[in-house]
Amino acid sequence: MAEIMVSASTGVMNSLLGKLTNLLGEEIGKFGGSQKKLQFLSEELRSMNLLLEKLADMDDLDCETKYWRNQVREMSYDIEDIIDDFMLHKEDKSETNGLMRRLKTLRSKYQISGRIKEIKILLHDASERRRRYKLDERITRTSNVAIDKRVIALYANVAHLVGLEGPMNKLVKWLIDGYLELKVVSIVGFGGLGKTTLADQAYRKLQDHFDCRAFLSVSQKPDIKKILSNLLSKLRKLEEEPSCDSCELHDLLDNLRNRLQDKRYFIVIDDLWDTKAWDAIKCAFPQNNRGSRVITTTRIQSVAMACCSNSRQYIFNMEPLSEADSRRLFFGRIFGSEDSCPRQLQDISLEILKKCGGLPLAINSIASLLASEAIKKERWAHVRDSLSSIRGTNRTIEEMRQILNLSYSDLPHHLKTCLLYLGMYPEDHLIQTVDLALQWAGEGFVGKWEGQSAEKVARSYLNELINRNLIQPVRFGNNGSIVTVCKVHDMMLDLILLKCAEENFVAVINNARAIMELQHKARRMSLCLEGTAKNDDTLLSRKACLSQVRSVAIFRTSQWIQILPLFKVLRVLVLDFYVYPSVEKRNIDLTGLCKLYQLRYIKIEGCKKCELPRQIRQLQYLETFDIDNGRSIPLDIVHLPRLLHLRIPNNARLPEGISNLRSLRSLNLFDLMNNSIDNIKCLGELTNLITLSLSCLYYKVNTDIDIERRMDALCSSLGKLCNLEHLYFFFPLGCIDGLSNLSPPPLQLERLPLSYCWFSRVPGWMSELHNLWQLELTIAELDEDGINVLADLPVLTYLNLQIRRTPTQKIIIPGSSFLLLNDFTFRCSRMSYLTFQVGAMRKLQGLLLHFNALGWEENGAAPAGIEHLPALQVISVELGCLGASEFDRSGVESALRNAINIHPSQPRIHITFTENSSFIFDDL
Repeated sequence: MAEIMVSASTGVMNSLLGKLTNLLGEEIGKFGGSQKKLQFLSEELRSMNLLLEKLADMDDLDCETKYWRNQVREMSYDIEDIIDDFMLHKEDKSETNGLMRRLKTLRSKYQISGRIKEIKILLHDASERRRRYKLDERITRTSNVAIDKRVIALYANVAHLVGLEGPMNKLVKWLIDGYLELKVVSIVGFGGLGKTTLADQAYRKLQDHFDCRAFLSVSQKPDIKKILSNLLSKLRKLEEEPSCDSCELHDLLDNLRNRLQDKRYFIVIDDLWDTKAWDAIKCAFPQNNRGSRVITTTRIQSVAMACCSNSRQYIFNMEPLSEADSRRLFFGRIFGSEDSCPRQLQDISLEILKKCGGLPLAINSIASLLASEAIKKERWAHVRDSLSSIRGTNRTIEEMRQILNLSYSDLPHHLKTCLLYLGMYPEDHLIQTVDLALQWAGEGFVGKWEGQSAEKVARSYLNELINRNLIQPVRFGNNGSIVTVCKVHDMMLDLILLKCAEENFVAVINNARAIMELQHKARRMSLCLEGTAKNDDTLLSRKACLSQVRSVAIFRTSQWIQILPLFKVLRVLVLDFYVYPSVEKRNIDLTGLCKLYQLRYIKIEGCKKCELPRQIRQLQYLETFDIDNGRSIPLDIVHLPRLLHLRIPNNARLPEGISNLRSLRSLNLFDLMNNSIDNIKCLGELTNLITLSLSCLYYKVNTDIDIERRMDALCSSLGKLCNLEHLYFFFPLGCIDGLSNLSPPPLQLERLPLSYCWFSRVPGWMSELHNLWQLELTIAELDEDGINVLADLPVLTYLNLQIRRTPTQKIIIPGSSFLLLNDFTFRCSRMSYLTFQVGAMRKLQGLLLHFNALGWEENGAAPAGIEHLPALQVISVELGCLGASEFDRSGVESALRNAINIHPSQPRIHITFTENSSFIFDDL
């Protein structure tokens, strides 16, 4: 198990003990008797840490024990801050005069010696209290796991569909009954009954029956302008005018009504909490007699009635799962089926299910808890006895908390800490999992383990939380096993915030009252309210609470930026201005960042006018620098020795000397046109790079750039990146045959998405990529040699292949080729040129085809040999309809279905039509 560095239970004890051990061996330990004092501190803290770990495993603690635990935990933070401050000054090389530097170090030693005396007194008092209360008499685990593939299947099938067949049929019947007037259907029920799941399934099933559609979440404290702006952006097509984030409310309503007036629309408004929000939102929906439909979900009966005031018969009351469906969900999550449940657990299982009362969230949570444990009757009996009996349908929030708390209590200490950190994010916030892993690493929640990076260990923690259904996956990577975006159920977030308050782990500031209730020393802070002058003054008056904060996340406003210099020991900083888009128009001064010397992680999103410091050399501990807008990159960023992850805007220019960043593991959006050729050559010296994304989105602005020299320099550099696993291209360059001569390629490559650029033919060097599992490739022509290169890639599981020119001969996928391919996307002007031979792609489950509807009669509508793909489950087809008549559309759809229906497994078929688009590229 990876070392637990920082924990909600023990504070920073493990990290602190490691730093004290290092100090004992350094020069300071020999000065002024400090060595003995440090030895005493280390021994006392080590003893206290052992007791803290024992207390963390106990469910109920008396008041004296809780007080002692909290005191020692907070003391560990204070002591580490003192040591970190000393080490920072000790490593400071800014003084060029040797004598001045020695005097400065000497002064620091005297200062820490005095602070050690203070700490010793505090420790002595804590030790005395421990002995006086006889705390010793009152009285982790994990491994690096992969994502449980059952969770993905269950999330899509069981969690969405168990018990929903009947409700789904009823809801669909209401929605497509031929009634032309606008109809609002409201789904109402207690949290955790599956309202959102039912609405989502109906939305997915019926969305193709409507001209336009959107799915929106509201939350308890809705921002109506933001909701309507979000709705408008979902309905707007990409080629149309820019967003209207700064519009007034009446302008947004007018825009929405105009856009929907002549459309048959389908809108889902999820999680309404009051009628005022609905009264505003419903003004956007015109009564246009086109059979439009709106679904709302809510927990409150009166809100449901207000939504359906003109047709109250369309209120759908969610019911708990039946006994049979509860059993299907429970046993399916743990054993796959009820028949596989051991006999000795059957009676206990039914007792547990009875106490869950048919609540899908409760059943799934408890089943996930039991699925992660060894199958022991005693363990199951403990879970049964821990659950309170739930009778009837009037379930309270407290009862749900009790069920969810059981899953939380069962977590090992390190996972509790990681889960509580999610309290930093607002309700319904979509969280990028890569960001979460790096934030955990920056805070010290994870460390390296058996040669794996902290980020990979953090990913393992995240997977385990998902396996236990404590975090909900929202989006998956292309191979379906990597969760890229996640969120927290609002009931679970409610529990997390309660625990955060108990442990002084995260302080959430979402109103003025929360500012006044700040703990004396908040350790982490989430600012989730729009700033006002009054709030600024109130928060500044509490600056004593800010000096010990280690993580800050600011959402919705830039007016809190002025307080950043107060966070003197800050490790993690998240500024998310996308939550409140009007912030983009303001000039945001972030020059104060250069004074936050302990920073490990910086992420700034949605700020187009950020003024960054010109010098950040002082941030010697910085590991992640992530900013998505602006061109002003600090000039000395290349002198950060610990920098591991760098993401810059796609038009930004890095200063010369990037070869100094030898620790760098990921570099995102390196612009080949804005950066110098010397820097392109220096990429090859960053041999620790694992992820590299390259862009040149603004190439056409400057046509004088020597592309050939730059591509030669890039080829030279890529061949030296011996650890590179992920290489991304965002090139609107057209043909990039300059990379065809790459030799050798990065042999460890696993992912190679090539977007917006193309080769004439498949480059021969791709045959050397024996670790490649994901490839997105566009080529002008695909010949037999090119097919053979791709077919022989031994672990290729995801292939997106686009052919730019109409083929002159058949594209034959030979037998015994693409043996591990799971997903295949193929784009070509004519699909009849593609043929699958017997034995080809025998593990293929998903096939996505893009071609033209026009001309299908002469060329055929489907590839030959689809019936030879034995594992095929889903076929999706997107048809370009530029110039196609209604006859062409209906004819090609009919021909497609006839061709696919001969497949013995009868795979699911999804056909969509793309207006004003085609897949003809012969003129390029």
